[in-house]
Amino acid sequence: MPAPYTPQIGRYQDWLRQRHGLGFDDYDALWRWSTTDLGAFWQSVWDYFALESPTPHRAVLEGAAMPHVRWFPGAQVNYARQVWRHVEPAEAAGQPAIIAEDELGRVRTVGWRELQRDVAALAVGLRALGVRRGDRVAAYLPNRAETVVAFLACASLGAIWSVCAPDMGTAAVLDRFRQIEPTVLIAADGVHYAGRPLDRSATVRELRAGLPTLSHVVTLRTPYAAQRLTDTHDFAALVDRDDAAVRDFAPEWLPFDHPLWIVYSSGTTGLPKPIVHGHGGILLTTLALKVLHNDIGPSYDPNSLGERFHWYSSTGWVMWNAQIAGLTGGTTIVLYDGSPGGRKDEPDWTVLWRFAARHRVTFFGAGAAFYGNVMKAGVDLAALQAGGHDLSTIRALGSTGSPLPEEVQRWGSAQFARVYALAGRAADPAALPGGPGGPVWWCNISGGTDFCGAFIGGHRGLPQVPGQMQCRQLGCAVEAWDDDGRAVVGQVGELVCVRPIPSMPLYFWNDEGDARYLSSYFDTYPGVWRHGDWLEVRPDGGCVIYGRSDATINRHGLRMGTSEIYAAVEALPEVLDSLVVDLEYLGRESFMPLFVVLRPGLTLDEPLRERLRDAIRRALSPRFVPDAIEQVPDIPRTLSGKKQELPIKKLLLGQPLERVVNRDAMANPDCLAWYVAYAQARQAHAPGDTPPAPAGA
Repeated sequence: MPAPYTPQIGRYQDWLRQRHGLGFDDYDALWRWSTTDLGAFWQSVWDYFALESPTPHRAVLEGAAMPHVRWFPGAQVNYARQVWRHVEPAEAAGQPAIIAEDELGRVRTVGWRELQRDVAALAVGLRALGVRRGDRVAAYLPNRAETVVAFLACASLGAIWSVCAPDMGTAAVLDRFRQIEPTVLIAADGVHYAGRPLDRSATVRELRAGLPTLSHVVTLRTPYAAQRLTDTHDFAALVDRDDAAVRDFAPEWLPFDHPLWIVYSSGTTGLPKPIVHGHGGILLTTLALKVLHNDIGPSYDPNSLGERFHWYSSTGWVMWNAQIAGLTGGTTIVLYDGSPGGRKDEPDWTVLWRFAARHRVTFFGAGAAFYGNVMKAGVDLAALQAGGHDLSTIRALGSTGSPLPEEVQRWGSAQFARVYALAGRAADPAALPGGPGGPVWWCNISGGTDFCGAFIGGHRGLPQVPGQMQCRQLGCAVEAWDDDGRAVVGQVGELVCVRPIPSMPLYFWNDEGDARYLSSYFDTYPGVWRHGDWLEVRPDGGCVIYGRSDATINRHGLRMGTSEIYAAVEALPEVLDSLVVDLEYLGRESFMPLFVVLRPGLTLDEPLRERLRDAIRRALSPRFVPDAIEQVPDIPRTLSGKKQELPIKKLLLGQPLERVVNRDAMANPDCLAWYVAYAQARQAHAPGDTPPAPAGA
């Protein structure tokens, strides 16, 4: 019988004990050390993963007050170089780098050496097009192996990558890409999603016309385009070369804080925030998350059970970045390009499970909403197992994007208990039961696009309590603060991080004096990161996220500013004003109502509702179509004219009117009566659906 498995975080603790004589009685002691002695902890991460630099760093951290700190000054790194380090051992072990499948069942397996060659070839091609260090390369691509190649090619040159998913409308993409002034656009001319081919050639033409800084467009050609794009470079042709320039190519050494990518996170007002992260900070933080907390080791390590890491995501969600980060730890990543629920007219919530079985996935991640949909659809995973779809290789279920309800976690655990029993795995110590509270390990995490990481996550050796996450992440000094700015335990408060972490943004693109950066995270508590979530830290160290503490829309992990929804809706001539709120909260489904004020004499009917839905689909994404659209007499506004999104959100979450709004500070307090009646009717319609308001809300 094989020896019991030692989780990655346990191996790291053994290394700390042997290398530095550091022993910790429990995880809480280890976490406190990691968040108080930042220099020692992050240096240990550098050493443990044997990161390399041709020049030494003069310190781990310079400065102490966020956000003006510098990590590892003097060091040089490159994200692509870290991926390169795994080529030889993975090839020797016969483990692939990428397994990619689309919803038509076409599979592409990419070896590590093939990935290296493709990346080098595209990098050489982009360099020939004039791409240099610091140039921005925009991408409009689906979740395919080619997208990973394109990202790594940009990273290897020191170009700055930025991607939007092809389900986003032209206006939303231009709102993002115009801010960063890209010189090259890499775009797919079509996609296949939810059983339908979708032409994207017209969108690509619109993007090219709307981005005057573009010098070149590279097209990933598909069978789904109505017209071939002219005057563009063919992606396949750029990659299809293997000459001396390709064989001699090596990723550039870059300063630790050189920009790696620009991602976007929306607030309640203004354009999406173009957030810049650096090579070194992302490498350190993602290695600590992926390997230590997600317990994903190199695929070629005989002790890591031949890792195959899948996290379902579109390229527009930060979990795509998290998915490809598996490559930095030597893990095989398994990509799915398509709808997780099958065709719209014939939903099938077994699609991803059958995909995972085909490719022997060991870590299966998805948004919390996915698991809820699978449960509601009545999917029987044990029946799949009995029918020849072997799900027993899955040893961990990852969840994020929104709080995972307790009932969903219990359902999933019961399903996998039956799967493992059918596979006869339970008696095998290497079969990796879920640890305390098994049978499967739920690695529930919460973090964000803003710092491209997780504040709260998993630890295979800690107890599992359905409905809560296991621990605060190493290196993340996360607390819940009450209204007086005091850390509280056993109460709901604002999620804050009181010490810096390496993957916090370098800056926002074109943000004069860091004004937007500071106002986004540090306006409430100077020098302390306020994340915008309600958090409860429980006495046992477990954590519960209760949803957003601000008015930002969070649809299954993708955040969108309300201003973007208003721009789409209020462009219709019938609409005078609008307000939208997201009633995400632990244990309930996300419910997003849209309230509209129409021109005099108009009544909201179903054709107009559909026009409103279609406007949002086209400008943003189908994800942000509201659950309900209601006609209202007026939109509550402050005396200065600001829409009162957060007070209405709190009212609809069950708080009394007098606690959420000051009538004297309103321009139109009489309109509140309609919203009070709506809240009461909704609560009466769904008894018990409205949870108690979080403390300090």
